[in-house]
Amino acid sequence: VALGVVLAAPALAAAPETYRTFLGFDSRISIWLIAEIHLMFGAFVLGVPIFAVTIEIIGWKTKDPRYDKLAYEFTQLLGGAFSFTALLGGLLTFTLFGLYPKFMEFLSGIFHDTMFLYAGLFFLESTTFYIYYYFWDRMVDRKGLHILLGVLLNVWGTVIMMVANSWAAYMMSPIGIDKETGQFIGTVWQAVNNPLWYPLSIHRFLGNVAFGGLICGGYAAIKYLGATTPAERAHYDWMGYVGNFSAMCGLIPLPFAGYYLGREVYSASAVMGNNMMGGAFSWTFIIQAILIGGLFIVVSKLTPAEKTHQ
Repeated sequence: VALGVVLAAPALAAAPETYRTFLGFDSRISIWLIAEIHLMFGAFVLGVPIFAVTIEIIGWKTKDPRYDKLAYEFTQLLGGAFSFTALLGGLLTFTLFGLYPKFMEFLSGIFHDTMFLYAGLFFLESTTFYIYYYFWDRMVDRKGLHILLGVLLNVWGTVIMMVANSWAAYMMSPIGIDKETGQFIGTVWQAVNNPLWYPLSIHRFLGNVAFGGLICGGYAAIKYLGATTPAERAHYDWMGYVGNFSAMCGLIPLPFAGYYLGREVYSASAVMGNNMMGGAFSWTFIIQAILIGGLFIVVSKLTPAEKTHQ
Protein backbone atom coordinates (compact mmCIF):
# COMPACT_ATOMS: atom_id res chain seq x y z
CA VAL A 1 0.00 0.00 0.00
CA ALA A 2 1.36 3.38 -1.05
CA LEU A 3 0.67 5.06 2.30
CA GLY A 4 2.44 2.25 4.14
CA VAL A 5 5.57 2.94 2.09
CA VAL A 6 5.46 6.62 3.02
CA LEU A 7 4.98 5.80 6.69
CA ALA A 8 8.04 3.60 6.62
CA ALA A 9 10.13 6.80 6.62
CA PRO A 10 12.90 7.04 9.24
CA ALA A 11 10.80 9.38 11.34
CA LEU A 12 8.42 6.52 12.10
CA ALA A 13 10.63 3.50 11.66
CA ALA A 14 12.25 3.95 15.05
CA ALA A 15 8.93 3.98 16.91
CA PRO A 16 8.38 0.88 19.06
CA GLU A 17 5.63 -1.61 18.19
CA THR A 18 4.76 -0.13 14.82
CA TYR A 19 3.18 -3.48 13.93
CA ARG A 20 1.80 -6.20 16.17
CA THR A 21 0.42 -9.69 15.73
CA PHE A 22 -2.96 -11.10 16.70
CA LEU A 23 -2.44 -14.10 19.01
CA GLY A 24 0.52 -15.10 16.87
CA PHE A 25 -1.40 -14.86 13.57
CA ASP A 26 -0.20 -12.66 10.75
CA SER A 27 -1.63 -9.15 11.16
CA ARG A 28 -2.40 -8.70 7.44
CA ILE A 29 -4.38 -11.95 7.26
CA SER A 30 -6.25 -11.08 10.48
CA ILE A 31 -7.25 -7.66 9.12
CA TRP A 32 -8.18 -9.15 5.75
CA LEU A 33 -10.52 -11.76 7.26
CA ILE A 34 -12.32 -9.35 9.59
CA ALA A 35 -12.54 -6.57 7.01
CA GLU A 36 -13.83 -8.96 4.33
CA ILE A 37 -16.67 -10.26 6.51
CA HIS A 38 -17.52 -6.71 7.60
CA LEU A 39 -17.60 -5.52 3.98
CA MET A 40 -19.88 -8.39 2.96
CA PHE A 41 -22.45 -7.47 5.60
CA GLY A 42 -21.94 -3.78 4.83
CA ALA A 43 -22.59 -4.40 1.13
CA PHE A 44 -25.77 -6.26 2.03
CA VAL A 45 -27.21 -3.55 4.30
CA LEU A 46 -26.38 -0.87 1.72
CA GLY A 47 -27.53 -2.78 -1.36
CA VAL A 48 -30.83 -4.28 -0.19
CA PRO A 49 -32.54 -0.96 0.77
CA ILE A 50 -31.89 0.39 -2.74
CA PHE A 51 -34.06 -2.12 -4.54
CA ALA A 52 -36.42 -2.61 -1.56
CA VAL A 53 -37.45 1.03 -1.84
CA THR A 54 -37.54 0.77 -5.63
CA ILE A 55 -39.91 -2.20 -5.42
CA GLU A 56 -42.04 -0.38 -2.84
CA ILE A 57 -42.35 2.58 -5.21
CA ILE A 58 -43.41 0.25 -8.03
CA GLY A 59 -46.07 -1.29 -5.77
CA TRP A 60 -47.26 2.17 -4.70
CA LYS A 61 -47.63 3.34 -8.28
CA THR A 62 -49.16 0.13 -9.65
CA LYS A 63 -51.36 -0.53 -6.58
CA ASP A 64 -50.14 -4.12 -6.69
CA PRO A 65 -49.83 -5.50 -3.12
CA ARG A 66 -47.37 -8.18 -4.28
CA TYR A 67 -44.63 -5.59 -4.67
CA ASP A 68 -45.25 -4.10 -1.25
CA LYS A 69 -45.11 -7.57 0.32
CA LEU A 70 -41.90 -8.31 -1.56
CA ALA A 71 -40.28 -5.04 -0.47
CA TYR A 72 -41.21 -5.73 3.15
CA GLU A 73 -39.79 -9.24 2.97
CA PHE A 74 -36.52 -7.88 1.58
CA THR A 75 -36.41 -5.33 4.39
CA GLN A 76 -36.95 -8.05 7.00
CA LEU A 77 -33.59 -9.51 6.03
CA LEU A 78 -31.83 -6.35 7.21
CA GLY A 79 -32.70 -6.46 10.93
CA GLY A 80 -30.02 -8.84 12.11
CA ALA A 81 -27.58 -7.77 9.39
CA PHE A 82 -27.48 -4.19 10.72
CA SER A 83 -26.50 -5.29 14.21
CA PHE A 84 -23.93 -7.80 13.00
CA THR A 85 -22.39 -5.23 10.65
CA ALA A 86 -21.98 -2.80 13.55
CA LEU A 87 -20.37 -5.50 15.72
CA LEU A 88 -17.93 -6.44 12.97
CA GLY A 89 -17.14 -2.77 12.40
CA GLY A 90 -16.27 -2.40 16.07
CA LEU A 91 -14.10 -5.52 15.93
CA LEU A 92 -12.33 -4.21 12.83
CA THR A 93 -11.68 -0.85 14.52
CA PHE A 94 -10.19 -2.49 17.63
CA THR A 95 -8.07 -4.78 15.48
CA LEU A 96 -6.75 -1.95 13.32
CA PHE A 97 -5.78 0.20 16.29
CA GLY A 98 -4.36 -2.81 18.12
CA LEU A 99 -2.27 -4.24 15.28
CA TYR A 100 -1.27 -1.04 13.50
CA PRO A 101 -1.06 1.62 16.24
CA LYS A 102 1.29 4.04 14.45
CA PHE A 103 -0.51 3.74 11.15
CA MET A 104 -3.93 4.34 12.72
CA GLU A 105 -2.55 7.23 14.76
CA PHE A 106 -1.45 8.85 11.51
CA LEU A 107 -4.71 8.07 9.67
CA SER A 108 -7.00 9.18 12.51
CA GLY A 109 -4.95 12.35 12.84
CA ILE A 110 -6.03 13.26 9.32
CA PHE A 111 -9.56 11.84 9.21
CA HIS A 112 -10.76 12.22 12.82
CA ASP A 113 -13.45 14.75 11.81
CA THR A 114 -14.84 12.38 9.18
CA MET A 115 -14.76 9.52 11.69
CA PHE A 116 -17.10 11.47 13.99
CA LEU A 117 -19.26 12.22 10.94
CA TYR A 118 -19.30 8.49 10.13
CA ALA A 119 -20.51 7.62 13.64
CA GLY A 120 -23.26 10.25 13.48
CA LEU A 121 -24.41 9.08 10.06
CA PHE A 122 -24.52 5.48 11.25
CA PHE A 123 -26.77 6.54 14.12
CA LEU A 124 -29.06 8.33 11.64
CA GLU A 125 -29.08 5.33 9.32
CA SER A 126 -29.92 2.87 12.10
CA THR A 127 -32.68 5.08 13.48
CA THR A 128 -34.17 5.64 10.03
CA PHE A 129 -34.07 1.93 9.29
CA TYR A 130 -35.93 0.90 12.44
CA ILE A 131 -38.61 3.57 11.87
CA TYR A 132 -38.89 2.50 8.23
CA TYR A 133 -39.17 -1.18 9.15
CA TYR A 134 -41.34 -1.17 12.28
CA PHE A 135 -43.78 1.49 11.02
CA TRP A 136 -44.37 -0.25 7.69
CA ASP A 137 -47.95 -1.33 8.46
CA ARG A 138 -48.78 1.80 10.48
CA MET A 139 -47.87 4.02 7.54
CA VAL A 140 -49.77 2.05 4.92
CA ASP A 141 -51.99 5.08 4.29
CA ARG A 142 -48.99 7.43 4.19
CA LYS A 143 -46.91 5.65 1.60
CA GLY A 144 -45.30 8.83 0.32
CA LEU A 145 -43.84 9.60 3.75
CA HIS A 146 -42.79 5.98 4.25
CA ILE A 147 -40.99 5.93 0.89
CA LEU A 148 -39.27 9.20 1.85
CA LEU A 149 -37.89 7.40 4.91
CA GLY A 150 -36.61 4.65 2.63
CA VAL A 151 -34.94 7.19 0.37
CA LEU A 152 -33.30 8.83 3.39
CA LEU A 153 -32.11 5.40 4.53
CA ASN A 154 -30.34 5.00 1.20
CA VAL A 155 -28.90 8.51 1.34
CA TRP A 156 -27.38 7.91 4.80
CA GLY A 157 -26.01 4.55 3.70
CA THR A 158 -24.44 5.93 0.51
CA VAL A 159 -22.79 8.83 2.34
CA ILE A 160 -21.47 6.43 5.02
CA MET A 161 -19.97 4.30 2.27
CA MET A 162 -18.34 7.31 0.64
CA VAL A 163 -16.85 8.51 3.93
CA ALA A 164 -15.29 5.10 4.56
CA ASN A 165 -14.16 4.94 0.93
CA SER A 166 -12.18 8.13 1.40
CA TRP A 167 -10.07 6.40 4.07
CA ALA A 168 -9.44 3.30 1.95
CA ALA A 169 -8.76 5.31 -1.20
CA TYR A 170 -6.33 7.58 0.65
CA MET A 171 -4.29 4.58 1.76
CA MET A 172 -3.82 3.66 -1.91
CA SER A 173 -3.31 7.19 -3.25
CA PRO A 174 -2.01 9.39 -0.39
CA ILE A 175 -1.60 13.09 -1.07
CA GLY A 176 -0.43 16.05 0.97
CA ILE A 177 2.44 14.23 2.71
CA ASP A 178 5.89 15.73 3.25
CA LYS A 179 8.25 12.97 2.08
CA GLU A 180 11.05 14.27 4.27
CA THR A 181 9.19 14.20 7.58
CA GLY A 182 6.26 11.90 6.79
CA GLN A 183 3.84 14.52 8.15
CA PHE A 184 0.52 15.44 6.55
CA ILE A 185 0.56 19.04 5.30
CA GLY A 186 -2.72 19.20 3.36
CA THR A 187 -6.37 19.78 4.30
CA VAL A 188 -8.98 17.22 5.26
CA TRP A 189 -10.90 17.83 2.05
CA GLN A 190 -7.76 17.24 -0.02
CA ALA A 191 -7.27 13.94 1.79
CA VAL A 192 -10.92 12.95 1.27
CA ASN A 193 -10.99 14.06 -2.38
CA ASN A 194 -8.04 11.88 -3.35
CA PRO A 195 -7.62 10.44 -6.88
CA LEU A 196 -9.34 7.11 -6.12
CA TRP A 197 -12.29 8.35 -4.04
CA TYR A 198 -14.87 8.74 -6.84
CA PRO A 199 -14.00 5.61 -8.86
CA LEU A 200 -13.89 3.46 -5.71
CA SER A 201 -17.26 4.84 -4.55
CA ILE A 202 -18.89 4.13 -7.92
CA HIS A 203 -17.42 0.63 -8.01
CA ARG A 204 -18.51 -0.18 -4.46
CA PHE A 205 -22.02 1.23 -4.98
CA LEU A 206 -22.63 -1.04 -7.96
CA GLY A 207 -20.98 -3.96 -6.14
CA ASN A 208 -23.29 -3.45 -3.16
CA VAL A 209 -26.37 -3.60 -5.40
CA ALA A 210 -25.14 -6.77 -7.10
CA PHE A 211 -24.14 -8.47 -3.85
CA GLY A 212 -27.36 -7.57 -2.03
CA GLY A 213 -29.50 -8.76 -4.94
CA LEU A 214 -27.74 -12.11 -5.16
CA ILE A 215 -28.04 -12.69 -1.42
CA CYS A 216 -31.79 -12.05 -1.64
CA GLY A 217 -31.95 -14.38 -4.63
CA GLY A 218 -30.21 -17.08 -2.61
CA TYR A 219 -32.58 -16.52 0.32
CA ALA A 220 -35.56 -16.85 -2.01
CA ALA A 221 -34.14 -20.09 -3.47
CA ILE A 222 -33.87 -21.63 0.00
CA LYS A 223 -37.42 -20.54 0.87
CA TYR A 224 -38.62 -21.94 -2.46
CA LEU A 225 -37.18 -25.35 -1.64
CA GLY A 226 -39.04 -25.35 1.67
CA ALA A 227 -42.34 -24.09 0.28
CA THR A 228 -45.33 -26.40 0.74
CA THR A 229 -47.96 -24.77 -1.48
CA PRO A 230 -48.00 -23.67 -5.14
CA ALA A 231 -48.66 -20.08 -4.04
CA GLU A 232 -45.59 -20.06 -1.81
CA ARG A 233 -43.42 -21.57 -4.54
CA ALA A 234 -44.65 -19.00 -7.04
CA HIS A 235 -43.97 -16.16 -4.63
CA TYR A 236 -40.41 -17.20 -3.79
CA ASP A 237 -39.68 -18.08 -7.40
CA TRP A 238 -40.69 -14.55 -8.35
CA MET A 239 -38.76 -13.11 -5.41
CA GLY A 240 -35.62 -14.90 -6.56
CA TYR A 241 -36.09 -13.60 -10.08
CA VAL A 242 -36.46 -10.00 -8.85
CA GLY A 243 -33.39 -10.35 -6.63
CA ASN A 244 -31.30 -11.70 -9.48
CA PHE A 245 -32.61 -9.07 -11.90
CA SER A 246 -31.64 -6.36 -9.40
CA ALA A 247 -28.21 -7.94 -9.06
CA MET A 248 -27.71 -7.83 -12.82
CA CYS A 249 -28.57 -4.12 -12.84
CA GLY A 250 -25.48 -3.64 -10.69
CA LEU A 251 -23.32 -6.42 -12.14
CA ILE A 252 -23.54 -5.46 -15.83
CA PRO A 253 -21.97 -1.97 -15.43
CA LEU A 254 -19.60 -3.18 -12.67
CA PRO A 255 -16.73 -4.22 -15.00
CA PHE A 256 -16.77 -0.76 -16.59
CA ALA A 257 -16.59 0.82 -13.14
CA GLY A 258 -13.73 -1.57 -12.36
CA TYR A 259 -11.92 -0.43 -15.50
CA TYR A 260 -12.38 3.20 -14.44
CA LEU A 261 -10.99 2.39 -10.98
CA GLY A 262 -8.08 0.45 -12.45
CA ARG A 263 -7.21 3.29 -14.80
CA GLU A 264 -7.13 5.74 -11.91
CA VAL A 265 -4.96 3.34 -9.89
CA TYR A 266 -2.40 3.32 -12.70
CA SER A 267 -2.64 7.12 -12.94
CA ALA A 268 -2.00 7.50 -9.21
CA SER A 269 0.81 4.92 -9.10
CA ALA A 270 1.91 2.88 -12.10
CA VAL A 271 4.04 0.70 -9.81
CA MET A 272 1.03 -0.17 -7.64
CA GLY A 273 -1.04 -0.91 -10.74
CA ASN A 274 1.61 -3.24 -12.15
CA ASN A 275 1.99 -5.05 -8.83
CA MET A 276 -1.77 -5.34 -8.50
CA MET A 277 -2.63 -6.69 -11.96
CA GLY A 278 0.67 -8.08 -13.18
CA GLY A 279 2.44 -9.09 -9.99
CA ALA A 280 1.58 -10.83 -6.75
CA PHE A 281 -2.19 -10.30 -7.08
CA SER A 282 -2.57 -11.06 -10.79
CA TRP A 283 -4.01 -14.53 -10.05
CA THR A 284 -6.91 -12.98 -8.15
CA PHE A 285 -7.98 -11.06 -11.26
CA ILE A 286 -8.04 -14.29 -13.29
CA ILE A 287 -10.23 -15.97 -10.67
CA GLN A 288 -12.43 -12.87 -10.51
CA ALA A 289 -12.95 -12.88 -14.28
CA ILE A 290 -13.92 -16.57 -14.21
CA LEU A 291 -16.39 -16.02 -11.35
CA ILE A 292 -17.98 -12.99 -13.03
CA GLY A 293 -18.38 -14.94 -16.26
CA GLY A 294 -19.94 -17.78 -14.30
CA LEU A 295 -22.40 -15.39 -12.64
CA PHE A 296 -23.54 -14.02 -15.98
CA ILE A 297 -24.02 -17.52 -17.43
CA VAL A 298 -25.97 -18.82 -14.42
CA VAL A 299 -28.18 -15.77 -13.95
CA SER A 300 -29.02 -15.62 -17.67
CA LYS A 301 -30.68 -19.03 -17.26
CA LEU A 302 -32.84 -17.94 -14.32
CA THR A 303 -36.43 -17.15 -15.28
CA PRO A 304 -39.63 -17.58 -13.25
CA ALA A 305 -40.63 -21.24 -13.48
CA GLU A 306 -43.90 -20.91 -11.60
CA LYS A 307 -47.01 -19.00 -12.51
CA THR A 308 -47.01 -15.98 -10.20
CA HIS A 309 -50.02 -16.04 -7.93
CA GLN A 310 -52.41 -13.11 -7.92
